[in-house]
Amino acid sequence: MLDRVVAELDSLISRVGSRFARSEPRARVREYVSGLVAGLERKNGWTVAEHAGESGPQGMQRLLRKADWDVGGVRDDVRAYVIEHLGDPGAVIAADETGFLKKGTKSAGVQRQYSGTAGRTENCQIGVFLAYASRHGHALIDRELYLPESWTTDRHRCRAAGIPDEVEFATKPRQVITMLERVLAAGVPFAWFTADEAYGQAGYLRDWLEDRDVFYVMATRCDQQVTTRADRSARADELVGEFAATAWQRLSVGAGAHGPREFDWAYRQIEGRWTRGRGHWLLARRSISDPTEIAYYLCYGPRTARLVDLAWTAGSRWHIEEAFQQAKGEAGLDHYQVRDWRAWYAHITLSMLALAWLAASKAVAAKGDSPTTLKT
Repeated sequence: MLDRVVAELDSLISRVGSRFARSEPRARVREYVSGLVAGLERKNGWTVAEHAGESGPQGMQRLLRKADWDVGGVRDDVRAYVIEHLGDPGAVIAADETGFLKKGTKSAGVQRQYSGTAGRTENCQIGVFLAYASRHGHALIDRELYLPESWTTDRHRCRAAGIPDEVEFATKPRQVITMLERVLAAGVPFAWFTADEAYGQAGYLRDWLEDRDVFYVMATRCDQQVTTRADRSARADELVGEFAATAWQRLSVGAGAHGPREFDWAYRQIEGRWTRGRGHWLLARRSISDPTEIAYYLCYGPRTARLVDLAWTAGSRWHIEEAFQQAKGEAGLDHYQVRDWRAWYAHITLSMLALAWLAASKAVAAKGDSPTTLKT
């Protein structure tokens, strides 16, 4: 079985081979990815090089920093590979960010900023990601490095970190739009998009999704102003506070680490930009153990959407959190020791490739097939 899994990795590396201009980086990328999934305590240039039998990290560092290969093209290959093995028309795409703790001030995009990963303000880089989740599994399919305005207004500092002059400041929701544009252009099959309140509160992101008829369930704050069908404007928590006891339904939205992820859910239609056959809802999720703990969501989708559809989509956001954990624990997502822009994208993309391979292997194992039967 192990031989078959290794053969599938070789097939995947061969698949991305055309993205490399020379044979040396094409050969080294397999060793790099193998090192990322090898179970090493730390997965940096030194340890990955040692695992590959090399005397120093120079070759691995060159692969990330200077070697001639199409990092964006490999990203596209990773996305296509994920869709071939996990693709489903009912899938959910989730957006979220994760922090990478760093020392110093020279790493591209680093500054003291809030990191949800750490749960506090830290000196860190922030990566914004898309995850693809279906009944077959989940994996990361795109990424962008967030650059605070303190960076983009200092072009000298940007050039020192290898950031191209054409890269300008973009909010995190704008970065999500950039990645979703690639998803739509590639014809990726999915039914819903979901994200937390940092994205749900961005009205321009919601408008962009509706303009393209992308159904969404996005968290928002309790003080979000909502307009009812009776043309009344009120805070989200005020409207939810008016829900009758019978409006709440207990639903499981998937399996968690400690059993089914059960909550009480309720929703009501609200006003939004009119589109034939489409509707808008305010969705609420209430904790079973603490009824005062309520989360709020803005939703857009087909008028026939049921409460369970919206609740399941909202609950699907845990897939990207699990993908982050797996990518960091099993594929070295946060183990890099690089500073410049290109090297960050190179490492993160290869980590995503490693995670995609692991996800595909799990999917075929669950189906009872050999990994060698995967499409290539």
